[in-house]
Amino acid sequence: MAFTLPDLPYAANALEPYMSANTFSFHHDKHHAAYVNNLNNLIKDTELADKSLEEIIKASFKDSSKVGVFNNAAQVWNHTFFWNSMKPGGGGTPSGSLADKINADFGSFDKFKEEFKNAAATQFGSGWAWLLLDNGTLKVSKTPNAENPLAHGQTALLTLDVWEHAYYLDYQNKRPDFITTFLDHLVNWDFAAENLSKAA
Repeated sequence: MAFTLPDLPYAANALEPYMSANTFSFHHDKHHAAYVNNLNNLIKDTELADKSLEEIIKASFKDSSKVGVFNNAAQVWNHTFFWNSMKPGGGGTPSGSLADKINADFGSFDKFKEEFKNAAATQFGSGWAWLLLDNGTLKVSKTPNAENPLAHGQTALLTLDVWEHAYYLDYQNKRPDFITTFLDHLVNWDFAAENLSKAA
């Protein structure tokens, strides 16, 4: 069963002025699409062909013979997760049990933001910043290239893509501005709360 490129959960211009339709035309329609096509080609007629995306990621992680499979499978998963980590009119502060959990595990929402911004800003080269659940505790992490919490047995709640193609058309070399904009105007706290409740 071949994988297909999922539609964006909103119109390509829905996140303007914070993320442009032009960025999505490259990021979703070209980068994400290429990962899907590459993955389908790599797993065709192999033992992974009928596996779920999550199963492929777990089976190929740290397998030197399946580096290409892992990179493309994880990037398909990461990008789909990233699109859902944002929404029109996003940003602000979480509420309910997610807000309580953030305050309990980080000390305050401001402390979480500080840790998240630092992780996203200090990921050298390409990678991701995550809010995740690890053994019942919320943590912030950063991963290089295609790596994600799923590969490490953790539960992702939301992510920010800090590969240059995620922000360069809109922010050029100003990654910190992109990170701040994500938290202030784009982040989908409902999605994160849903992921937390599913993991509980």
